[in-house]
Amino acid sequence: MFDLWFQVTVILALTLFNAVFAMSEIAVISSRKARLRQRADDGDRGARVALELVENPDRFLSTIQVGITLIGVVSGAFGGATMAGQVGDLFREIEWLSAWADAIGFVLVVVLIAFLTLLLGELVPKRVALLNPEAIASHVARPMRGLSRLAGPAVTLLSQSTGLILRSMRLRDVVAPPVTQEEISIMIEQGQQAGIFEKVERELVERVFRLGDRHVSAVMTPRTEIVWVDVEEPIGDVMRAMTSAPHTYYPVCRGSVEHVVGMVSVKDQWVRMVNKQPPDIKATLMPPLFVPENVPALRLLEQFKQAGRHVALVVDEYGSVSGLVTLNDVLEAIVGDIPASNRPEDQDAVQRPDGSWLFDGGITIDRVMELCRIDEVPPEDEGLYDTLAGMLMARLGRIPRVGDTLTWLEAKFEVVDMDGHRVDKVLVYPPPPEPTSGSAEALAP
Repeated sequence: MFDLWFQVTVILALTLFNAVFAMSEIAVISSRKARLRQRADDGDRGARVALELVENPDRFLSTIQVGITLIGVVSGAFGGATMAGQVGDLFREIEWLSAWADAIGFVLVVVLIAFLTLLLGELVPKRVALLNPEAIASHVARPMRGLSRLAGPAVTLLSQSTGLILRSMRLRDVVAPPVTQEEISIMIEQGQQAGIFEKVERELVERVFRLGDRHVSAVMTPRTEIVWVDVEEPIGDVMRAMTSAPHTYYPVCRGSVEHVVGMVSVKDQWVRMVNKQPPDIKATLMPPLFVPENVPALRLLEQFKQAGRHVALVVDEYGSVSGLVTLNDVLEAIVGDIPASNRPEDQDAVQRPDGSWLFDGGITIDRVMELCRIDEVPPEDEGLYDTLAGMLMARLGRIPRVGDTLTWLEAKFEVVDMDGHRVDKVLVYPPPPEPTSGSAEALAP
């Protein structure tokens, strides 16, 4: 009986070693580099070693596999060679089972070892590792690195053999990014559902991602809507034009917007008047900042910071002015409309009592999608347009006319007003909301 308990103790010890290997494997694989790096920066040496294993896991995983395989082989051989016979002797004393005693003993030992290995050697330690992978990886990293060095020849042989087989199959390692935009979006969505993030925080992050994929042309004021002043006009007319429009900066041109001589600030003119000096456009001119229309919108923020400006003129590939963009335009793309006391209420989007929307043709397609609960633009439409009018032209294949209708992403669009060749007003009926589980049950017969 003593020999049997000794053998059980050996099997349990092997199972414990298997558990350590399984827990180490899951902890290292599941650890996030950012958290390990933070622990390493705080002085945790184990986290520094774990970070090395995460970045170069080949030898570590080979070591784990060698250990788990050897433990499985030893457990099976030890149990089959010793314990099965002794357990069979117990059943041999039962007369009607004596003929099958050896088989019963072998099956019971195999089932017992398999159960212990799966439960205590695999499932439980892996679940434990997932609870706090970075902490566990920091504790086991240095012992595992030492074991990897001891098993160096076997690990090297396995690694080289694996690489040879993969090359013969024409498979190569693919360096995947540590994190993707889609993964971050999913994590933030799950965080909102768990109450970690507020809804507004999720919306801000999603808008930043969308802005990162857009160019300056998507947020600028188009050329036809730029309010500019002529440097040759009388100063009185210029001041009346500047004070009648809700803007802070104005392009100063000579004859047309194609001949920009500088930018002028309303604030500079008021400062001159407070100092009892007459307003003077030419004396306060600032050199204009020009940016290409295909510059990413987020990169424009860096250009504003470097130039110390809040406004820039957008030029196309031929050097012609195509629009004007301000820092406020970029911020509104992130946080939404920023109301100002010196400008009238925005009428780009007006919701009607029946739930439909009346949009200005120049409204951005992103805002239309947000207000109409449309998730994403079809892949084939990516980069084709920035505004609602652009979408209508792309879909119709011509300049729209009053009365034109189309259905796009389950929403119905109707052109209700044109200003020459410009789409002025569009009536949009959003797609019907998806029924909730409660309403679906209520409608069920």
